Amino acid sequence: MKVLGGSSRASVITLRKSLTQTVEKQSANEVALLAQDLFVILSVLSSSIGVRRALTDNARDVSAKAELISNLFGKNITAPAQALLANAAALRWSNPGEIADAIENLAIEAEATSADKNNELEQVENQLFDFARVLRANPELRQALNTSADTDQSKVALLESVVKGKYANSTINLLKRVITLRRGRSIDATLATYSHYVSARKDRLVAHVKSAVALSDAQINKLVAALGKQMGRDVHINLEIDPKVLGGISIRYADDVIDGTIVNRLADAGRALVS
Repeated sequence: MKVLGGSSRASVITLRKSLTQTVEKQSANEVALLAQDLFVILSVLSSSIGVRRALTDNARDVSAKAELISNLFGKNITAPAQALLANAAALRWSNPGEIADAIENLAIEAEATSADKNNELEQVENQLFDFARVLRANPELRQALNTSADTDQSKVALLESVVKGKYANSTINLLKRVITLRRGRSIDATLATYSHYVSARKDRLVAHVKSAVALSDAQINKLVAALGKQMGRDVHINLEIDPKVLGGISIRYADDVIDGTIVNRLADAGRALVS
């Protein structure tokens, strides 16, 4: 995850509060439209450093920025989306690129909110993780979706052939953006960013758990409770079955790793023998 500068971090907090106020009384469809418009804004910001600089220039007055936003988007995006962009332009940013990072955050959280209003947020979280596993298991698919040699339209068609009818609409909407709005990142890094922001909408920590065998519901619930108590936050677990770990489990969350797998213990023992 990219670490934003101090001014930008404060601005993102303000914008997330504005997003919450905006979507509170909206329907799932209205929030989905807002997310779509925010992704349109993100596409423009990502492709034009001039626009990013103009919107984050502290010497430029608010009315000039509002006029620029109106000229760029007119009636092509909804009023709530324009208002959020105007709010963003009125805030301070550590560098011009970070206003695009903030809009990406809002767009993903808006789509997550739409899913939540449809009672599908948990499903979307699990499906994003599932798609990451699909990519790892199918390097040819990953390469086809990650390449810059093919058109976005072709890659979206390929994606739909794989996931249509299997994933929730919000998941598919996000995955389309993952492959068309990578913003210089790999598909894996982009997918990880999206998964983080989806979970952030519920202020939940995502823990990646790797085990040689499937865990029972009781074991998962116990692990969720223990991590939640330690971190002081709700926890969502993504479980990966990997026979190569031999036994035990590893847990990765935020920047921390707890590795209690047998393969890691054997590696530690081997290092101790030769030290």
